[in-house]
Amino acid sequence: MFKGFRNFLLRGNVVDLAVAVVIGAAFTNIVNSLVKDIINPLIAATVRKPDFSAFVITIHGGKVLYGDFLNALIAFLIIATAVYFGIVLPIQSLMKKFSPSKAAPPTTRPCPECLADIPLAAKRCQHCTQPVEPVAPAA
Repeated sequence: MFKGFRNFLLRGNVVDLAVAVVIGAAFTNIVNSLVKDIINPLIAATVRKPDFSAFVITIHGGKVLYGDFLNALIAFLIIATAVYFGIVLPIQSLMKKFSPSKAAPPTTRPCPECLADIPLAAKRCQHCTQPVEPVAPAA
């Protein structure tokens, strides 16, 4: 029973996922600090408010905290930008670099009689001398 559980935990994708969650949580704290401590004061200095969380609309006694939403939106945009330019684009370029290119069109075909490879334009098999219909190469 424990052997199967151990094998499940030690599979590569489970460990990778656990590492990604931990790194993601740490990265979220960094981005939240960047938004709260650097970006918000710079933006708020232009509108003379110390923090976006101070932006509140009161409607019939209820408070709409749109400043907190702006803080979360800025944090999301920073995280999404960092993930796209720091992870997605480099991985895509590596995949293009290391993925096999499209195969060249075939230049041979099997002989219908002996199954030896013969050129597409051949009129006779070079191995068994069987006449075959030539095939135009694909362009």
